[in-house]
Amino acid sequence: MNGWLPPMLATPTDRRFSDENWVFERKLDGVRVLAMRDRERGRPLLWSRERRRLDGVFPEVVDALAELGSGEFVADGEIVALDGSATSYSRLRTRLHNGAGAARVSVHYYLFDLLSLDGADLADRPLRQRKSLLRNAFRYRDPLRFSEHRDSYGEALFRHAREQGWEGLVAKRADSPYRRGRSTDWLTFDCVREQHFVVGGFTEPQGARVGFGALLVGYHDGDALRYAGKVGTGYDRAMLRALRARLDGMREPQSPFADEVSEPTAYWTRPEMVIRVGFAEWTRVGRLRHPRFNGVRTDMPPAEVIRETR
Repeated sequence: MNGWLPPMLATPTDRRFSDENWVFERKLDGVRVLAMRDRERGRPLLWSRERRRLDGVFPEVVDALAELGSGEFVADGEIVALDGSATSYSRLRTRLHNGAGAARVSVHYYLFDLLSLDGADLADRPLRQRKSLLRNAFRYRDPLRFSEHRDSYGEALFRHAREQGWEGLVAKRADSPYRRGRSTDWLTFDCVREQHFVVGGFTEPQGARVGFGALLVGYHDGDALRYAGKVGTGYDRAMLRALRARLDGMREPQSPFADEVSEPTAYWTRPEMVIRVGFAEWTRVGRLRHPRFNGVRTDMPPAEVIRETR
């Protein structure tokens, strides 16, 4: 192990199903983190999806993982901040921005896969076997938690997830190996219509509004950045000003979108900022209906943003 490794990613689907050959886990609203340690490094390291070191941000997670002893491992999971029984990305964002100094924001690390242990490569072994080994590899006390799963009954668990207000489920083929990158062996069932978009521009504010009018957003379709619409609600005045300051530093003379954008006051930016957007539905022409800004994501590379809800 020489450092960061790309994780396995799930493919969004609108199909809900039950199948004895699949397992179903809760989808968490946090930061994907690969934890690893080899004999040379000693202390565990935490890596985000975009190659950012996070062991200094979450030292209590590193301490808990270190209790395994001196053994080597690579594990996959999600770090979340809880608000009651729900996960809160807005609380977690405070910790990501302020680091370990934001001590009032406690976190948990839900582990759901084990890629290697004590020098043995487990990536080609079936998922159920990897999860069985994972259950016994660590001492699960806060902040470490084992991500439980249910066999077979995906539709029933999805109904429960909606009743409990979960973000969704992740369905995983029980005999699947761990393959880096996006795979149809892992699927996501979303309970709410919310997804990530890349910001490619913004409009000027009107009237008493400060900062900007709306963000112009899109998603990747192969090499093209497709326009999905403008997001003009969900900001407070402080966020409008803060985002405008960032956007001004990202200005570009040409539109990054492959589609024509008919906005007379549009300014273009490099497609580097990823935001979360809640919305009612996709329109027939591929635009967002009633979109609302739900926050900036700092842990997702823009190139990974695709259209998730069909």
